[in-house]
Amino acid sequence: NAGGLEAGMTNGQPLVIRAAKKPISTLAKPLESINLATKEAEEAAYERSDVCAVSAASVIIENVVAFEVACALCDKFGNDSLREMQARYQLFLQMAAER
Repeated sequence: NAGGLEAGMTNGQPLVIRAAKKPISTLAKPLESINLATKEAEEAAYERSDVCAVSAASVIIENVVAFEVACALCDKFGNDSLREMQARYQLFLQMAAER
């Protein structure tokens, strides 16, 4: 499966992007801390604050991909103005239909 890309160009199939993320860091033993109410030294409770960062990472990845696609569109169709890009895109579609 090419994931929608062949030789750096989309092939008309859905563009599939795979990403990996390292696990969030977790301390195996609690840190020394202070109880603010009693002012006594204590160990902080052991807990993971975020059990899954995939949903947050997916939003970031989606926006990074959108930015890169927008950059590619600017490279292809010019980036002086949105109107210019739209006109060149329409011309591109007309030329593609004539083939």
